[in-house]
Amino acid sequence: MAKKAPDPHTVRPAGGSPLLGDGLPAPGAPAQAPPAPRLRLDGAALEEVDGDVSAAVGRLLDDLLSDRVERAAALDPVFGHDLAERVAAFTLEGGKRMRSQFVWWALRACGGGLVEAEAALRVGAALELIQTCALVHDDVMDGSRLRRGRPVLHADVAAQYAGAVSPEAGRRFGEAAAILAGDLALAWADDMVAAVEVEPDTARRVRDLWSTMRTEMVAGQYLDLQGQITSSVSLARAVRAACLKSALYSVERPLALGAALAGADIARTAALCSAGRCVGIAFQLRDDLTDVFGDPTLTGKPKGGDIRAGKPTYLAAVARARAEATGDRRALAVLRRSLGRADLSDSGLAEVRDVLVATGARDVVEAKIGRLVAQGMRHLDSAALEPPGRGRLRELLHAAAGTAPVPSPGPCAADHGMPVSALLAVGAEGGVR
Repeated sequence: MAKKAPDPHTVRPAGGSPLLGDGLPAPGAPAQAPPAPRLRLDGAALEEVDGDVSAAVGRLLDDLLSDRVERAAALDPVFGHDLAERVAAFTLEGGKRMRSQFVWWALRACGGGLVEAEAALRVGAALELIQTCALVHDDVMDGSRLRRGRPVLHADVAAQYAGAVSPEAGRRFGEAAAILAGDLALAWADDMVAAVEVEPDTARRVRDLWSTMRTEMVAGQYLDLQGQITSSVSLARAVRAACLKSALYSVERPLALGAALAGADIARTAALCSAGRCVGIAFQLRDDLTDVFGDPTLTGKPKGGDIRAGKPTYLAAVARARAEATGDRRALAVLRRSLGRADLSDSGLAEVRDVLVATGARDVVEAKIGRLVAQGMRHLDSAALEPPGRGRLRELLHAAAGTAPVPSPGPCAADHGMPVSALLAVGAEGGVR
């Protein structure tokens, strides 16, 4: 994808600004924002995107990131190779592009078409980059070693310089480089959103949603870390952190962005946001289960990362609450000595899994996922949406939560005395719940 880095002593940037012998712009040279590659969409192209949204976003990302990597290499070849190329490769190679699909199908379900299509693809591409930022930073904070079956970015950078520095210096350098790589991904994402060409009122709505989403992500990540260090066991705090850290930016905000681009009214936007919040929390709860019970060959990372890190997941909080309620001292002892233990053995992790099953915590979380998804589907069905878009959103929401499409049951029940409505009230944008 990335072109060979040019000689910084001879290159001229695409914007035409002259460079000094050190490869930097001459003093007083006008700043040139990189032009965004233009799409050529027509009716046939719109149908092609409908057929494979992920591929369409991938093609756009490839064009956008090739340009960004080339510019980074022109600025400095080492920076271009070590950071820009890694950010681009990570973004292009991984994930199912779920967030960008939510943007697209919310747009289509709310009646958006050819005029808004390019903007939706660009916002979707920006979400893929902000996901890169979140994952790269998350891997540093969690001390992870594998992501998508490969060494994490900070470990990969450290390995590149392993022969030149001590192991400790290499580790610290790799982590610092990964923080900068995440920052770079975030900057590129912001640039893409800023370059979206839509009507002024729509642009304002998109900017407001984007700004709110970025702050929510940081708040959720902090609550996750704070819960680890304080050994939080609160069920309500676990759900709140899950909502802020993952549910909002993974599902609700992408749906809201698609609706905003389509110019959707308040009723349709509110219904989509409510559906997204319910399923977004279910998505995080599914991720918690997968971390402990999933197949590493499918998840691309070792089992039990959340347990070893002592993350305040809803799954662990339910297990502790049920063990305390029944006086299960053995289960409590296993949880106390295992949660947050970085060197927990595979046999120790197996003990924790047994406790999660024996206390009924696994079944409780599965049931909660089912209720949240059912409630989300009712919100979706309440909106006046275009039939093809509604159908695709239903499929995507079920896929995100790891559930099979089924008819919606009755009203959502409460969990441990906390109504679902209370668990979902985390201050959505503009009063939308």
